[in-house]
Amino acid sequence: MTESLGVAVITGASRGIGAATALKAAGDGWSVCVNYRSEKHAADAVARECRSLGVNAIAQRADVSDEGQVINLFETAERELGPVAALVNNAGVLGRQGRFASFDIDRLRTVIDTNVLGAMLCAREAARLMEPRRIGSIVNVSSRASVLGSANEYVDYAASKGAVDSLTVGLANELGPLGIRVNAVRPGLILTDIHASGGDPGRVERLAPKVPMQRGGTAEEVADAIVWLLSDAASYVSGSFVEVSGAR
Repeated sequence: MTESLGVAVITGASRGIGAATALKAAGDGWSVCVNYRSEKHAADAVARECRSLGVNAIAQRADVSDEGQVINLFETAERELGPVAALVNNAGVLGRQGRFASFDIDRLRTVIDTNVLGAMLCAREAARLMEPRRIGSIVNVSSRASVLGSANEYVDYAASKGAVDSLTVGLANELGPLGIRVNAVRPGLILTDIHASGGDPGRVERLAPKVPMQRGGTAEEVADAIVWLLSDAASYVSGSFVEVSGAR
């Protein structure tokens, strides 16, 4: 077992960007709490792979939109792994592509509850633990959609990520005097399962020609940026947004 850099809680880490981030963080020496909502088998597999890299890791179920489950997530991480020093706010959902006028209240509530309230609850619990220790790093996973707006596709998702951007700026200013850094990454067209959940599994391939770099990105490329922001190499980086979007 290698000496840990600290404990990182990574939400939505059973697949995609979250799983890639958990593995990258473990490879760099972080102990990892792999959060998941429903895909226990996948989360357990990610945690096992993290442990194979020489760090402690657990998989912990929590719906990030549920306050009690979020509190338990952080309590479990601290009890089983040690003091939480990092949070990656990655859990997020989107609905099927469509025009905003067609979105019903259940869809809107699901997107806001997970993407906005969930990010806030996780950041709040992380801040409560980090503030007395006067050290820590939070990375919020936003999206280029927050800038581009996702008209005719996911305006609600884009708006939720705009809220995540504001959360990032506000917390960076509030927590900076305590030595806690808060940043965000804005992934662009990334090859993950989220596009299939929106009803367009070929979306990246369809839109790739419009990206200046002429391709979609990978979850690993986003993970590299996230874990760099967690690291001491980014010790004077806070309130910043890293665009992982191929210039789109």
